[in-house]
Amino acid sequence: MPQSPMKDFLLADMDPVDAYKVFRSVVTPRPVALVTTLAPDGTVNAAPFSFFNAIAFDPCMVVLGVDARPDRRPKDTSANIRELPEFVVNIVDFALAERMNLCALPLEPGESEIDVAGLETAPSVTVRPPRIVQAPAALECRRHTTLQVGNRREIIVGEVLRIVVRPDLVDDARLRIDQAGLDTVGRLGGDTYTTTRDRFEMPVPKP
Repeated sequence: MPQSPMKDFLLADMDPVDAYKVFRSVVTPRPVALVTTLAPDGTVNAAPFSFFNAIAFDPCMVVLGVDARPDRRPKDTSANIRELPEFVVNIVDFALAERMNLCALPLEPGESEIDVAGLETAPSVTVRPPRIVQAPAALECRRHTTLQVGNRREIIVGEVLRIVVRPDLVDDARLRIDQAGLDTVGRLGGDTYTTTRDRFEMPVPKP
């Protein structure tokens, strides 16, 4: 049966918002980072980012894609990391998803998403921003590099200094994490998310 012609999108000819809609709907699922930072006045900021992933090991590194506000001012996460180059990536599971979504609300300076979403924090060990107690795992990170890309986006690369995981999820003997118990969520297009509950095994082929 002949294949239908592919629909193509030449991004250079598209409005950036329209290009973004197609881009975010194709690159899926994307893990969600609920990032905690500290403002200069000590306010704990928590913000979700789905332009996030692990990019290296030895040392372990993660990357965040942080958009600016519509008026081009940096978001609190960017501004806070510029002042204090440390942050915590809190991994979002299904149980945390609704509270994570509340952290996307625009708040006035000095207000904390932690309070709005009814979250608890616990001290980190290697960085000053705290982690979120309800997250099943968290990565304590120190900023490695910040890159300005495009018209409104920063790429923040962080070195992971410490990882904390809920103890019931860890097989200490094999250093394995229970993926079913971790129950992470991923972002699809628009307001749609997915879970990692549907899994399959596929070993790497041997030569």
